[in-house]
Amino acid sequence: MSTAAAPAPSSSANQSPAATMAAGLITAMLRSYPKASDLIFSPGRTPQVEGSSGLITPPCGGLRALTPKDTERLAAEIIGEHRVAARSLKEQGSADLSYSIPQLARFRVNIFRQRGSYAIVLRVISPDIPSAAQLGLPEELKKIAHLKSGAVLVTGPTGSGKSSTLAAIIDLINSTRSDHILTIEDPIEFIHPHKKATIHQRELHTDTVSFASALRAALRQAPKVILVGEMRDRETIEIALSAAETGHLVLSTLHTIDASKTVERIVGAFPLSEQGAIRTRLAASFRYFVAQKLLPRKNQHGRIAVFEILKSTLRTRSYLEHGEKEGKTLLEAIKDGDQEGMQCFDDQLETLVRAGKIELNTALQYATNEGNLRLALADCAEEPEADMGQDTSDSNLSADTMPESPDEQGTG
Repeated sequence: MSTAAAPAPSSSANQSPAATMAAGLITAMLRSYPKASDLIFSPGRTPQVEGSSGLITPPCGGLRALTPKDTERLAAEIIGEHRVAARSLKEQGSADLSYSIPQLARFRVNIFRQRGSYAIVLRVISPDIPSAAQLGLPEELKKIAHLKSGAVLVTGPTGSGKSSTLAAIIDLINSTRSDHILTIEDPIEFIHPHKKATIHQRELHTDTVSFASALRAALRQAPKVILVGEMRDRETIEIALSAAETGHLVLSTLHTIDASKTVERIVGAFPLSEQGAIRTRLAASFRYFVAQKLLPRKNQHGRIAVFEILKSTLRTRSYLEHGEKEGKTLLEAIKDGDQEGMQCFDDQLETLVRAGKIELNTALQYATNEGNLRLALADCAEEPEADMGQDTSDSNLSADTMPESPDEQGTG
């Protein structure tokens, strides 16, 4: 099959979004299924939305299977005059951008080529910044807002709630500190107004060419707090470490599953000859590594966020600097550090199973050590399902946003 040409910027780009096929279709889908976290457009299928139970066709009526021409047109309309996205799609086969429909929603968009045609995924972004209380973040994480310097990383797979956690922390800083906050994002998701702090938000490709160049410039822009959307490469990690070492609070994300993998990813980005020095610098500058996952609730009633928290202590800094050894692992330090605010995934999973909030099989699937968790929950294997009570999954927060009520966060 021949490779599809990249859609040219749409001639409707100067029109109101409501005038385009894309905006009309997206509006109908969201209004018929307001709990949607993602919208997916793929040739050969009807448009789909993702909810807590998986992908479905929204109940808006009149939908048919899309053709390659349909998805090409949708892509062109969504890209509009975003020439950087159009060039990225043409040259690299995919493009990331933001898209909005006034009075409806904002979206984080990825358009990509597949089998000679285009597919599109839109992540719904909540119009409201979630608060720490709404997300039910562990009390320990609220302490991040009081840090003056150092590095804080929130990690997890795509769609696990990293952006929402960081947005809540930034909002807490914005509400309580008279500081300058600078964010560098791809794309901007949550729009933060000036509150007690002054906040500036820069978007990749629109306001800056790369995370690294924006970070380098940030050091001359007098921020006290810097949010970097993602640690994507060695240069970005290097500059972020330098910023954390020179009195800035740096917050960012990584696509890693736990604290140990986070350290491996950062250190592994550097040549072997530099890794010892990077370990020393990282050990001195890190404050928290927070890993999180979103799990399906029992009976598919929404999803639950589960957090693992590694905090900077004398012990964890030593393990990070000198490397993990038998009997001296970061996971063991986390398990022993509950009095210092640390918590591990498997302990939280056990708590959720015993509280009747998730299935035993779900816990085992997401466990760090399935065998140990199975032994810990051996007495729960034959228990009948508990009454889950009222479904509270009708939140308008996106899939990258955790459920609203604190008891759904799995924080223990």
